[in-house]
Amino acid sequence: MSHRYCLVVFFAFYFGLAVTLPAANWPSWRGDLAGSGVVSDNSVPLEWDSKKNIRWRVPLPDRGNSSPVIWGDKVFITQATDSDKGRSVMCFNKLTGAMLWQKGVIYEKKEKTHQTNPYCSGSPVTDGRVVIANYASAGVVAYDLEGEELWRRDLGPQIHVWGNGTSPVLYGDLCIIYHGPGPSSTLYGLDKLSGRTLWERPIEEKDDLKREDGFRGGNGGVVGAFTTPIVIKVESRPEIIISGANSLQAFSPDEGKELWRCFGLNPLVYTSPVFDGNAVLSMGGYFGASIAVKPGGKGDVTSKRLWRDPRSKKNRLGTPVIRNGYAYFVNMSGFAECVDMKTGKIIFEERLPSTGNNSASWASPILVADRVYVINQSGDTNVFRASPKFELLATNSVGEYSNSTLAVSDGAIYIRTHKSLWCVAK
Repeated sequence: MSHRYCLVVFFAFYFGLAVTLPAANWPSWRGDLAGSGVVSDNSVPLEWDSKKNIRWRVPLPDRGNSSPVIWGDKVFITQATDSDKGRSVMCFNKLTGAMLWQKGVIYEKKEKTHQTNPYCSGSPVTDGRVVIANYASAGVVAYDLEGEELWRRDLGPQIHVWGNGTSPVLYGDLCIIYHGPGPSSTLYGLDKLSGRTLWERPIEEKDDLKREDGFRGGNGGVVGAFTTPIVIKVESRPEIIISGANSLQAFSPDEGKELWRCFGLNPLVYTSPVFDGNAVLSMGGYFGASIAVKPGGKGDVTSKRLWRDPRSKKNRLGTPVIRNGYAYFVNMSGFAECVDMKTGKIIFEERLPSTGNNSASWASPILVADRVYVINQSGDTNVFRASPKFELLATNSVGEYSNSTLAVSDGAIYIRTHKSLWCVAK
């Protein structure tokens, strides 16, 4: 372990892993190592439309569900193009929207996915030195900030009827990749500068693990997790947390050793875990179960979980944000939900407005002070109060289909739709 790496880890521990980053940087999906979605900059707009408070808009070559990440004056997205079977990273100037470079790979082989889930649905990640993209069956590729390829890894085919959507995570010199779902689902720890495998751990997705009920969700037996891992600090140790089919697991970043596991999820999981400083919340997909677990344990901690809600009323895909003991998100039917982190009780479930004919939401919210921002498939960003009493603050439409989570930098919101990349700023 290098001296520089030790210093990075020391300061990360001292200040906490989900540290407040400089306002200019939004380096990963949901903004930080813990995937919290919390924005430190309160100057972002509350209201906009396709013309009002728009700094720039640039067209994109094809549809996509991934989200922007930002470092310094650069915005990065992953992009698949059906016409040439390409999978790439596109880099734009943050202030003007001018495209600076586009680099990628061509993948000619067939890869299964759902028609609503284009390739390259995972967002890139950067630390200001490397930009890493997970192209699934087409490999994992790292670039420098000028677009020069640094390394490329083939982790084998990614096989699932619904494709994939997981994003890489950078922790010190470690790049964490969940290569799944599918029969070869594996959690990898790669060296971020060379791509060399430091460790790998299989992620079980069989439907014969410990189960507490026989509920299969009526989804034709589909099993798998479309989850991005998070890294949190628990007392004196870091933990990689991943929501898998049937269970929530924690691993050591140093060697990939499993630290603990909690059963109680259902076989199909869309959301990523989220941590409030005390408990990790994980929610199953397709009317699935939710569980809350205190991290830091050892072995099977199922009997010690804080609570379990065996079945949700709605299908859940977006990962919550948490404020003052309550979790907020929008389910796939377009209802805003508030869940008490202490008990799992649903405090409210309110339908959000839509200016188009599609109020469904696949996006995860972000939290700006006490305001929750989340986009729906009509391109409406609804803003509501992060409070146990529901209060709608604004509905802002750009009129383009979107499944992407918002990104924030220097008072501006960056929106990725199937047609465009938008910069919203006062």
